[in-house]
Formats: sequence, structure tokens, C-alpha cells
Amino acid sequence: MLTHAQIWTAIDRLAARAGLSASGLAKKAGLDPTTFNKSKRITPDGRARWPSTESVAKSLAATGTSIETFIALISEAPRPITQAVPLIGFAEAGSRGYFDDGGFPVGKGWDEIAFPSVNDEHAYALEISGNSMEPAYRKGDVIVVSPAAPVRRGDRVVVKTKDGEVMVKQLARKTAKTIELHSLNPDHAARTLPMSDVLWVARIMWASQ
Repeated sequence: MLTHAQIWTAIDRLAARAGLSASGLAKKAGLDPTTFNKSKRITPDGRARWPSTESVAKSLAATGTSIETFIALISEAPRPITQAVPLIGFAEAGSRGYFDDGGFPVGKGWDEIAFPSVNDEHAYALEISGNSMEPAYRKGDVIVVSPAAPVRRGDRVVVKTKDGEVMVKQLARKTAKTIELHSLNPDHAARTLPMSDVLWVARIMWASQ
């Protein structure tokens, strides 16, 4: 007998095979983007909510997947779910056109890499250039950034200022008026910036080694 968890796991795996998040799969299938969100899988009163046959059929058609493959996704052994995240070089991040005012990736010129899901369809990757982030990050390392993730004291973050400077720092303190940033490279001093000079702050979720 099929279980609620098996069906939803198969949908997540179907999305991952296509390099999409669950909401990305729904959009590709012409459905409401929230159709497959985890919050929609249980009703407000705690009952299991199953995906409709129509939503599954549209998702299979949108991804060119056969029903036989979908059945295999129900029973196959678990594996890390991945998503495709946009990638640019760190030196390019200060240029116009790559981010909106909230720090979310936009525009053209991004490459893509496959990465284990960070539960943020807006996540993106930056490839480090130069040595200003050593010893934590070296040239060629890739960091994955989640602009939607909450930022707390002690987190490593990417900060972009209104004059186009992009930096990797550790968040020491943030108030409504100022932000205090500690450098990862011991040769660089800590910095305190007025928040009026900061465009956005985004949390680093992962870094290659």
C-alpha cells in the first residue's frame, strides 16, 4: 500500500531529477507555485493532504517523465535531493544586473551547478577569486548563499554595499543603524558600516573545501 510520505518523496525526487525545487516543479507544470510546498502536505487540522492525480500527471508531462519512472521514484533508495543553483564569479558580484535590491539573483550570465537542496529556490553560488578571504576561503572555492535564510550573530555572510563592494565577513552585530563585521582574513580589520550604506546581507550556507 502506498503511503502519504512515499508519494510526496517521489514528487520531491521528480523535482530534483529536473533540477527544480518543489515550487519550481509546480510552476513548470502550470500549477500554483505553492501546490507542492511542504506546508500544503498537511491540513491545518493535522490530516494528511495528498497531491491530486491531475497535479501528478501535469508534473510528469512537464518533465517528460513516464509513469513507470515515477513509480520507481516511489520505491528507490533515498539519495540526496539536489537543486540547480546559479553561479557567478565573486569578482562579478559587484557589477550591476546580477542581483535585485533584496540581494536575490536576477538577470543573465549565470552558470549553474547541482547542489544538495538548501530549501531556498533563490539560493546561488559564488566562486571565490583572489586571496582576500583566506584562510577560510581560497581562490576557486565555491560558496552557496541563501538570501532568504535568517541571519544571526556569528554567521558567515556576503554583504553588498551601495557603492558596489561585495565582501565575505562574519556578522558580529547588527542593529537598525549599524552592522559590525569581522574579517575572515586576520590581516584585515573589523568594519562597522551604517545600515544606510548596505544594500543587502545574505547568509553563507555551504563552502567547498
